[in-house]
Amino acid sequence: MEDNKDTPVETFAFQAEISQLMSLIINTFYSNKSIFLRELISNSSDALDKIRYESLTNKEALSNDASLHINIIPDKENNMLHIEDSGVGMTKADLINNLGTIAKSGTKGFMEALSGGADMSLIGQFGVGFYSAFLVADSVSVTSKHNDDEQYTWTSNAGGSFNVTHDNECTIKRGTRISLHLKEEQHEFLEIQTIKDLVKTHSEFINYPISLMVEKEREVEELDESEKEVDESEEEGKVDEPEEEGKVDEPDKTEEVDESEKEVDESEKEGKVEELDEPEKEGKVEEVDDVEKPKKMEKYNELEQLNKNKPIWTRDKETITEEEYATFYKGISGDWEEHLAVKHFKAEGQIEFKAILYVPKRAQVEMFNKGKKDNMKLYVRRVFITDKCDELIPEWLSFLKGIVDSEDLPLNISREMLQQSRVMKVIRKNIVKRAIELFEELSEDDSKYSTFYEQFSKNIKLGIHEDSVNRTKLSKLLRYNSTNSDTMISLDTYITNMPENQQEIYYITGESLDSLRESSFVQGITNKGFEVLMMNEPIDEYTLQQLTEYDGKKLVSITKEGFQLPETDEDKKSFEDLKIEYNATCSEIQTILKERCEKVVLSNRLTETPCCIVTGQFGWSANMERIMKAQALGDNSSMQYMMSKKTLEINPHHIIVKELKNKLELKDETSNKININIVNLMYDTALIDSGFTLEHSSIFASRIYNMLEMGLGIDPEPKLNNDIGDGDLATEMPELEKVPELEEVEEMENVD
Repeated sequence: MEDNKDTPVETFAFQAEISQLMSLIINTFYSNKSIFLRELISNSSDALDKIRYESLTNKEALSNDASLHINIIPDKENNMLHIEDSGVGMTKADLINNLGTIAKSGTKGFMEALSGGADMSLIGQFGVGFYSAFLVADSVSVTSKHNDDEQYTWTSNAGGSFNVTHDNECTIKRGTRISLHLKEEQHEFLEIQTIKDLVKTHSEFINYPISLMVEKEREVEELDESEKEVDESEEEGKVDEPEEEGKVDEPDKTEEVDESEKEVDESEKEGKVEELDEPEKEGKVEEVDDVEKPKKMEKYNELEQLNKNKPIWTRDKETITEEEYATFYKGISGDWEEHLAVKHFKAEGQIEFKAILYVPKRAQVEMFNKGKKDNMKLYVRRVFITDKCDELIPEWLSFLKGIVDSEDLPLNISREMLQQSRVMKVIRKNIVKRAIELFEELSEDDSKYSTFYEQFSKNIKLGIHEDSVNRTKLSKLLRYNSTNSDTMISLDTYITNMPENQQEIYYITGESLDSLRESSFVQGITNKGFEVLMMNEPIDEYTLQQLTEYDGKKLVSITKEGFQLPETDEDKKSFEDLKIEYNATCSEIQTILKERCEKVVLSNRLTETPCCIVTGQFGWSANMERIMKAQALGDNSSMQYMMSKKTLEINPHHIIVKELKNKLELKDETSNKININIVNLMYDTALIDSGFTLEHSSIFASRIYNMLEMGLGIDPEPKLNNDIGDGDLATEMPELEKVPELEEVEEMENVD
């Protein structure tokens, strides 16, 4: 800056994360570079919000400049674009910290999102929108004046460092001016129409006037030569008139003329002038009518306001078009897509407020991050208060975007007052109610609701877990895949499809839909003509802890102990007979497995599988056990209580179980050793098939390899491979009895 030649320039290095971010922005190929203007205007709006909010408690805050505005000034001659605001401004420390040396958490998050395929236009959602300026500029200057400091200028050409200079002459009363030296290929952003279009698209509903410096022309009359001479003579005065009439040669006579003669002379002059001038004047008037006086165009600069529409939420919703709703949504959210649905309402009564709620088309990055709650903006009588208000909406509705404008909250309300305010509680309750209404309206459109549910099903399920008051309404919004349908169905649809003898809603939880469809539990139930809901999201486990019944029908897991399919009296009698027949077999299997399972019983839920593992009625399912084990900070000792003992159910109709029953009844030594391996192998296989993880996978693998040897007809020979360890394995199939847990079983049998 010319004024600062004698002012020392301080140079600072960018923090590593910010330097990486800027390098990424500069080198990326991104076609929609126009987002930089949206981000800079948004930052200016935030700065104006801050000074306006500060002025509520400090009347001196606006003393330097009472106007709140944003100005955009293109400078084609110097290839510069300036964005000015009269906001809160930045101190020297703010310039250094906010723009260079203290990396924000969003810096790393945004780079990770980009590497994951996110769009560059998301930059504002991570709080690093300022750096988008380097999409179009090869150097950026930020001149700022804060009420508590002098004026400073921050400059950078996107290298590894930036400069901060003190301005000797203060040119800004208060606020910030960002000056972009545009790249050669970005001159389009100096065009008036381009800037107007961008502001209309992204920032039309910013709460402060956005003005653009435009060059205009106006007509001014151009005087001809004769008129110029007349004007000049008039300027010189009437004293020159006698000289023109020849009275300059008789100065003495003029002096001798008395007052009466002067009066006569002046009257004669006036008469002569009238006689001479009257025809000329009339002629001139006629000439003006026939010939237009020549005019010339004069250029001048003027600020022209671009966003003249008043806040959309204050208007009658009947007068607002879908396009206006979409434009407003993009302006307040920074989203590049249009919204999926909108709810505009006004609450009246003891508490009055206006609100617009938007459902986005996509879930926000890090939607469940507790530190990010800036989707809803709170206003009090059109004055922005905050966009970080946990009391405004519950956690499960954090994906909603929009504004709330209250008539009843005080303008200088503090965070503590917000937490305790009865008004806020009423507003929150109304927002939840209207949001659910909006979701119900969406559910009537299958296409839109499919998009909504794909993105925000976790939020609905979290709402069921946390919001006991609205649990019934929210459960109607649930959709699940089922064994009888190619599309997701509601619980109401499931109940409608239930056969008359079914009184409960059957479901299964697991890691993926493919694994659930192939589950032995599901095959057994569907083969008997019943439908099963398949739940493959981890949050389903938590939802089902609260949603135990729906419309009078109990929700029952088909993988839990005690599950019973509807049976006829004949089926019940037949099953009781089988229990008696297999009682000894179940006891023998239980003896072999020892503590590995709590009990062994017959199953009436299996058809194609020899056995399965089920858990206690109130214990964790296999899926829940897997989820809890995956918790990084999980306490294994406390989890043992919920990891209930397993129950092995065997299918009496399966050929393997029938043959095993016969083998167990032989009671000879060779058969016993084989039976031990078969039972343990069958149990391990059932664990895997039922969704559990094996604790001793190497033992399971050894049993499988022995089975392969038998299937291939390999003669059992002593193994002399040194890799085996101490001693040789047995030369017969029961070689796995050397495994510690099997040795214990053998010792127990010898004692008996």
